Amino acid sequence: MEIDAKGMTYKALNEALRSATSAGAKDILVRNVNGQRYIGTSLQDTVNLELQGTPGNDLGAFMNGPAITVRGNVQDGTGNTMNSGKIVVHGHAGDALGLSARGGTLLVRDGAGYRAGIHMKEYQGVGPRVVIGGGAQDFLGEYMAGGVLAVLGLSGLSAGKTRARFVGTGMHGGVIFLRGTVESHQLGKEVGVTGLVDEDRAQLAELVALYCESFGGSQEEIMAADFVKLFPLYLRPYGRLYAG
Repeated sequence: MEIDAKGMTYKALNEALRSATSAGAKDILVRNVNGQRYIGTSLQDTVNLELQGTPGNDLGAFMNGPAITVRGNVQDGTGNTMNSGKIVVHGHAGDALGLSARGGTLLVRDGAGYRAGIHMKEYQGVGPRVVIGGGAQDFLGEYMAGGVLAVLGLSGLSAGKTRARFVGTGMHGGVIFLRGTVESHQLGKEVGVTGLVDEDRAQLAELVALYCESFGGSQEEIMAADFVKLFPLYLRPYGRLYAG
């Protein structure tokens, strides 16, 4: 099924998507997307949604199952509080990628803006997976409480080097993999940094495989680079602020 989003308001487009999925559509192509917000929000059905253009904020928010492919860039809040499903972005992502995500997979071919992975969480071993092919901006993994976040540093100014500051500020769960080295002044005080052991490399290899399946590239070449692992030093880094 195809939908032409040219000139449509975000409400009209989302209503058309809900009607299509309710009617049983499983593969939907949406052309001429141009900033419409909330696309795919709260979709519960198993549906493949391809978007051509640039969707607006909160793409896939509260999503529970669908797969979304974007042939272009995405704006802020992609995957906001998503539960499950997959979002694949053939371009760049704006700020707050994966905000409060609780599950699912987010794959971005190029770079991401500020606060990627903020407030990501997990429950009983189920959490989100976020892979950024390029670099990310400041406050990466801020207040992160679970899940796994990998920044591959394959392109742009961040190629092979982490440039973000305040990485992992307030982090108290989950893990971050970064290509290259990172200086102590770039990290939040709540974060430790170490090299990868075999278990870490196996976990990272799964994420790199997902990235290469979607965007191409050599998994072996990416994995041959040096990576570091960031982990939380404290379970409740700000506990004293709220409890006696």
